[in-house]
Amino acid sequence: MNFLIKILNLISKLPLKILYIFSDIMFFLNYYFVGYRKKVITQNLKNSFPEKSDAEIAAIRKKFYRNFSDYLVETIKSFTISETEARVRMQHINQELFQDAKTEGKNIILLAGHVFNWEWMNALATIVPQEHSHPVYRRVKSSFWEDQMKMIRNKFGNEALEAKEVILRIFRSKNDGNAVYLFVADQTPHFSHITYGLEFLNQRTPVFTGYDKLATRMDLVFIYCEMKKVKRGFYQINYHRIEPDGEKFVEHEVVKKFHKLLENTLHKRPDNYLWSHRKWKYQDAIKNFDS
Repeated sequence: MNFLIKILNLISKLPLKILYIFSDIMFFLNYYFVGYRKKVITQNLKNSFPEKSDAEIAAIRKKFYRNFSDYLVETIKSFTISETEARVRMQHINQELFQDAKTEGKNIILLAGHVFNWEWMNALATIVPQEHSHPVYRRVKSSFWEDQMKMIRNKFGNEALEAKEVILRIFRSKNDGNAVYLFVADQTPHFSHITYGLEFLNQRTPVFTGYDKLATRMDLVFIYCEMKKVKRGFYQINYHRIEPDGEKFVEHEVVKKFHKLLENTLHKRPDNYLWSHRKWKYQDAIKNFDS
């Protein structure tokens, strides 16, 4: 494994213009020969955009494979990318929202989707006025990749937290405006943990609700991260504060508003989402559905 780490680090040190050559090769092999999860991707797209023709679905799928190949090499680049390069390649819009939360004395819950490239958000920790920045990750089966992904998310002064522990950690921590927690919030709950679902992209969708429980019990600031791929190797995040309809959030309000915002993002840029993810495989397990 040490040898593999050394190889990954050597590859990571290559300039992105070289790494994108590898991406082009991967795209060509995957799109024209391998067809990684082609049936899953195609079905997800057809179910999500029933108004689109087969030709339009095929075009989105092709762009997805290209973006997915870029995502893979960009993730490898994350091992050694410098703070300067990360901040140049990821532009952060509406940064004043972080100072507003600091002034209000409220911690922040950032909600992002699996929109490329969410892995490059880590340099945000060097920009925000909050002292503590916590990317939330889900443990993977491979201990090797667990360690590598945790290392990436701990860069730039971040303190990564495992998803199973983070909710309790937030409840027990001081809500003083000095912490930011980043959730990739469109995760699919484990079959045994599905309690709630909603309509998302024209489908019954089981959703993770941990952060929604925080909204009704703590006075936190919730911010949606709208990711946009400007051009190859350059991204933009536009931050939007999620506000309650009433004086405070009610049950499931934040989770519904997040998925609506994410849905709007995907309608604008459908090829930049992780369509190979089997997000809808547990539809029948939903006990409480909100249409």
